[in-house]
Amino acid sequence: MTLAAAEPVEPAQTRASKSSFYLAMRLMPPAQRQAMFEIYSFCRAVDDIADDGFAQDVALARLDRWRADLAALYAGRAPARLADLAKAVARFGMDAADFLAVIDGMEMDVRRTVGAGETDWATLDLYCDRVASAVGRLSAPVFGMAHDEGVALAHHLGRALQLTNILRDLDEDAGIERLYLPNEALRAAGIPEGGARAVVDDPRVEQVCWLVSEKARVHFAQARKILDRTPSRVARTPRIMGDAYGYIFQRVTARGFRPPRAPLKLGKLKLLMIVARCFLR
Repeated sequence: MTLAAAEPVEPAQTRASKSSFYLAMRLMPPAQRQAMFEIYSFCRAVDDIADDGFAQDVALARLDRWRADLAALYAGRAPARLADLAKAVARFGMDAADFLAVIDGMEMDVRRTVGAGETDWATLDLYCDRVASAVGRLSAPVFGMAHDEGVALAHHLGRALQLTNILRDLDEDAGIERLYLPNEALRAAGIPEGGARAVVDDPRVEQVCWLVSEKARVHFAQARKILDRTPSRVARTPRIMGDAYGYIFQRVTARGFRPPRAPLKLGKLKLLMIVARCFLR
């Protein structure tokens, strides 16, 4: 059974409209805009499989159907529902390995090989590469970046964004028994093994979060260096994404990590200000 037969069809733009980066994508030229919609729609679809509470075997089967449909796409036999994604792949030369890496990242969540309180630093980095940096590698040719610079930006900006998500969403993730903090750091802080809720409610979790935040800070700095040497028209959309998350990161670190933690989000007015500033650079 193909994915087209197994799941409802939702236009890529409809899925993309739910993204906090929808405005940044809308401001791109038409072909680039549609390609970004297609990338986001793919990411949203596979992420929903990991997050919607399917039984593990059902979720894994759905991820495998995506792998099969991508194989068909790259063989020139794209299912009808992936026709627009196939056009974007052909136009911008996206690598199949990066689509598959995103699916592998979702499988890590489904199998609980990450986010289950047993994540070490290396596994956390691999997870960030698959669910975030791989998306950056898909997006870089759409932005118009040279290959090596695009890969480098994806490496740093993807990790910066994903680590920010992890730090911001500690309590939300704990509510569904997910914990992405590295176990070596948890043990070094003296936090005993236990459920995600107990770990994030332990005041010593602050020590671990500062270690994670320092890694995010380094990745943000490296990403900014790459963007600063990239032509402004090419750097505009990834800069909006980086600046928006940089603002969230600043608020998260200013708030601190000792419980209780106030929830944080990026307001629409602040996003508009970031977009305007990036267009004026």
